[in-house]
This record gives sequence, structure tokens and C-alpha cells, in this order.
Amino acid sequence: MTLSTSETPASGSFALCPKVYILGAGPGAPDLMTVRGQRLLQQADVVVYANSLVPPQILEWTRDDAEKIGTASMTLETILPVMIDRVRAGKSVVRLHSGDPSLYSAIHEQIQALAEAQISFEVVPGISAFQAAAAQLNAELTIPNLVQSIILTRISGRTDVPKTEELASLAAHRASLCLYLSARHVVASQTQLLQHYPPDTPVAVCFRIGWPDERIWLVPLAEMVEVTQRENLVRTTLYLISPALAAAKARSRLYNPEHSHLFRSRERVKG
Repeated sequence: MTLSTSETPASGSFALCPKVYILGAGPGAPDLMTVRGQRLLQQADVVVYANSLVPPQILEWTRDDAEKIGTASMTLETILPVMIDRVRAGKSVVRLHSGDPSLYSAIHEQIQALAEAQISFEVVPGISAFQAAAAQLNAELTIPNLVQSIILTRISGRTDVPKTEELASLAAHRASLCLYLSARHVVASQTQLLQHYPPDTPVAVCFRIGWPDERIWLVPLAEMVEVTQRENLVRTTLYLISPALAAAKARSRLYNPEHSHLFRSRERVKG
């Protein structure tokens, strides 16, 4: 299957087609949205947005005359007909999700339904909360000789995770683990994480990353429940569990004078 788009967003000016643009708004701050996303919002005829998760400041990019539809109280059965009807009427529709659409956004079911209705669509990525949180912490989550993998996951709740992806089994890797949608189940989360991570493993408890009221607490894993319950965090909370958050001085090979590669030979460096 070949995917293509008719627009050329990088050119600076483009006209939107009558189709659905599934767009990631990023973690919350308007200036953390991609340039392509900003251009889509500036020109869209209709914006169908997750108003419980997308801060209102994001809508400042939209046209004054654009139709804006919040979906917090809607179901898929009411959202889809709106988007399909608008596209069939010749309008461009931005379906605005928080973060990045590839993570916990329920776009799979929307894509299937749009395809069945023969409605054109395009997915435009956004920055995820784990990326914004790491940036706020001035942290690299992959430190040489310490941790080289990042796991993005959640604990079972209303939506079960597959048995092969239970949190305790993923914790066994002791990778940088980014735990989404789990604040309501923080006791079970901490219990499973402690089966493999040491109690003093750093955890960043990140609330509403990218929003004006953003807060981050950096604590040992053993205090993850205490902080969550003390601050009454029940939603819009991300946990970063990683030894990288307390890494000692380290050096990668990438810019090491002894490391040669396609663009830099060891002889050139020494010379």
C-alpha cells in the first residue's frame, strides 16, 4: 500500500483538501505543536477536538470562522458522522488529539471507519508527553552502559493489557519505563515495579505536562504511591521510571575521538 498526500506543508503555503487530518496536539503547550500541525489548524474548516485533554490555548491557531466541536461528551458513533458529513460537504476536518496519535488515542477505530466510508484521511504526528517530560527534566533516557531501551506502557485498568505485557514482566528489563494512564492504579503499579526495580530507582511523577499548571516530582520508586495520593493525582499523570534520571557521568562513542564512522575516520581525528 502506498500512502501519499496532495499537500506540500513544508512549502509554507498550501490549501487543505476535503478530508480528515488526524493531528497530534502535543503535550499541551501551543509552541510544542509541529509547524505542520499549526498550519493545519490555521486553515481547517472544522476542528473536532478532545476538549478534556487538549488545552484551549491550542485553539488559538484556528480561524475565527472555523467550526469547533468538542468531543468530551461524545461517542465514536456521534463523532464519526460529523466528520464524514463535513468532508462530504467539501470541508477540511482536523481531528485533534492530545500528544501523539500513535499512543493511546483510539485512532485505529476511527481510521477503520473512515476507510469503510471511503473518506480520505491523513495522520500528522505530535510530541508525546514522555518526550516533553524528559526535556523538562533535562534528561536523556538512553545512557551508554546503563539503559538503552525505552518502554511505553500502561497497567491494566478498564482496558486490559495483553498477558505478555503485564507491567511486572516489562519491569524485569529495568529499562526507562514510561507509564501512561495508570494514576488510578498507582498502588498496583508500584507493587509490580518493585518486583524488579530497586526501591531507590528515580521516578518522575509528571502532572499535566505542557499545561500552564504542569508539575513534576522526582522521587524514589518507593515513594511513588505516597506522592500520587498526597497530590490527589487521578488523571493526566505520566510516570517516568528510569535509572537514567540519576545517571553518573557517562560518555557515548558517537563523538569520541577514538570512534570512527562514515563521516569521520580515526586518522582524520588524530591528524
